[in-house]
Amino acid sequence: MQVDGLENARRTQTILTARRAGLIACNRCGRVHAGGARQCRRCGAALQSRDEASLQRVWAWLLAGMVAYIPANIYPMLLTTTFGKTSENTIVGGAIALFEHGSWGVAFIVFFASVVIPIGKFIAIAYLAISVRSAVVIRGHGRQRLYEVVEFIGRWSMIDVFVVAILAALVRLDFVAVINPGIAAVSFALSVAFTMLSAQNFDPRMIWDAYEADDT
Repeated sequence: MQVDGLENARRTQTILTARRAGLIACNRCGRVHAGGARQCRRCGAALQSRDEASLQRVWAWLLAGMVAYIPANIYPMLLTTTFGKTSENTIVGGAIALFEHGSWGVAFIVFFASVVIPIGKFIAIAYLAISVRSAVVIRGHGRQRLYEVVEFIGRWSMIDVFVVAILAALVRLDFVAVINPGIAAVSFALSVAFTMLSAQNFDPRMIWDAYEADDT
């Protein structure tokens, strides 16, 4: 009973945030100002408590990334020419070919980095954008950790493009063997870039606004 009482007291206690304390932080340099400030005294950037247009940009970049991801899986990622014969490999087709040749570890890395991570990022960013405007299962700290994971793995989504670029630069044996990037490489790079921009335009402060709403 005592534990339940403490839990109920914690839930009903008002959470003190910077916004409620009348403070505002600069998004560029991090300096904290009084709530009425309009310009950062350190770097000169405009100050605003919340970026009201954040979710609009998040959805716009996310949809652009999802659209670019479709041709990235339909068209070939690699064009391999061996003794005058050209073969094409999509992302999934390349992973299957690596698996059939016994390179299970490389096939797993390619599939995970090129399929699992991008789709997981689409779902995670969409969930974050929806969660700050509606009741959700995951509480504020869980959403913050999810946002940090999305931010961290964003750069690693380019591993497939890096592999294609390295192979295209190194394998230049004229008639014997030549590797060229396919149109899917450009589409995949654009999809990753758009998804990273979507995550960067998300204002994480809205997570804690929703967290306050959950507790009240």
